[in-house]
Amino acid sequence: MSRYSDDEWWYYTPAAPLPVRGGIRARSQRGAFGMTWWGRRWVLTLESFDIGARLSRGKSYARGGQVADLVIGAGEVTASVQGTRRKPYAVSIQLRSFTPEEWQGIVRRLRRMPIEVAALLQGEMPEALDAIVQGLGLSLFPTTSRDLRTDCSCPDWSNPCKHIAAVYYLLAEAFDDDPFLLLRLRGMDRDQLLAQLQTAAVRRAVAEPRPESAVPLPAAPSEFWGSGSPFIYNPIPDENPPPPVVALLGPPGLWRAERRFDEAMHSVFALGVETAEEFTAFWEGGEEA
Repeated sequence: MSRYSDDEWWYYTPAAPLPVRGGIRARSQRGAFGMTWWGRRWVLTLESFDIGARLSRGKSYARGGQVADLVIGAGEVTASVQGTRRKPYAVSIQLRSFTPEEWQGIVRRLRRMPIEVAALLQGEMPEALDAIVQGLGLSLFPTTSRDLRTDCSCPDWSNPCKHIAAVYYLLAEAFDDDPFLLLRLRGMDRDQLLAQLQTAAVRRAVAEPRPESAVPLPAAPSEFWGSGSPFIYNPIPDENPPPPVVALLGPPGLWRAERRFDEAMHSVFALGVETAEEFTAFWEGGEEA
């Protein structure tokens, strides 16, 4: 039986979409989408545009594997979504890429934030990056629905239709897996960004040979952990030698503290030894009691 849709002017007969072999099925089969802060932010931003009723219709398509393919490029996402017709619908979602000058400003600020760079190297999106981008008058995420230019070859006039909405939700999971895809959508590939973040200090640290004082690691565990091993930290009164592992590896290229790295690590190692000794004395005292 036909029924009327509140945002479509014609009558239609509800029908299930055709199944897709090898479609992209959302991991989230119930509840909210987005496991990371940036994945959740993507979904919450879209749902804040007062299109929730229409947006939610795409969840079943995303969870049912109706999206046949999904490609994220610079400034545009393209996808094929299987509906009720034999030919899949072509979906396009466009988001403005940052200009090269805008990206230069972002990179310049990131170079002064080694912790955030380290997070990116580990495949995480530091929240400080979003703050950096906003400080330059930009935004990683769309701020209004007008920031997104969408198109679908289906006959539905609503925007987003359920096919576009399905792609929105799958993008959240794609960003969960690889935050650099969000940066690619804004016009910057992962390798390109990381290459620009290679400061002179990082390049020098990679190129520098191992310190002459470094001792090669022994193959036998007993030689490493044995009594008198040069690799085990043994604090000497009135002396401040660098911990053996620090002498072996040398300072990291991203070290920017006022104290030298070996001095800072000496304090950390000394505190660890002191804590271990206190714990041992307390434990042995308890055993005797």
